Amino acid sequence: MTTFNKFFAAALLIIAGIFTANRAVAQTSGPLFNEIAHQDSLQFDAFNSRNLDKLMNYFDSSLELYQDNTGVRNFDQTKQAFGALFKMSYVLTRKLVAGTMEVYPIKDYGAIETGHHTFSHIENGQLQSATYKFMQIWQKKDGVWRVTREITYGH
Repeated sequence: MTTFNKFFAAALLIIAGIFTANRAVAQTSGPLFNEIAHQDSLQFDAFNSRNLDKLMNYFDSSLELYQDNTGVRNFDQTKQAFGALFKMSYVLTRKLVAGTMEVYPIKDYGAIETGHHTFSHIENGQLQSATYKFMQIWQKKDGVWRVTREITYGH
């Protein structure tokens, strides 16, 4: 191998190392993961208990919620949609699929949460359930976590 080829190979290894070292790694444990997991559980305890006001406290007023089968909603539209859902004759419940949650830090902002969740309800005596993918962007402002963006898809 020539000196130039050795230098070129070494340079490529260094560049690859820099890109690998700066790559965000999904957190599946640790302090940030635990904080977001806790917020997720509180958010969906409010959802599962149909507590609209408590649920909406987990969303920022600048919320944009993107859902593949219903489109884009802002905070007020999302609140209205949840309110209508909570008036249905059946009780829809959400459960995070164990082992699917990942958290990525966002420098000076908060975190990205991704995962799968299952929604279930009894309709006409039959259990209806389906699992979907989601992503929530959490912002921590003045010590309070709120979702500013949500994407739910695979419906």
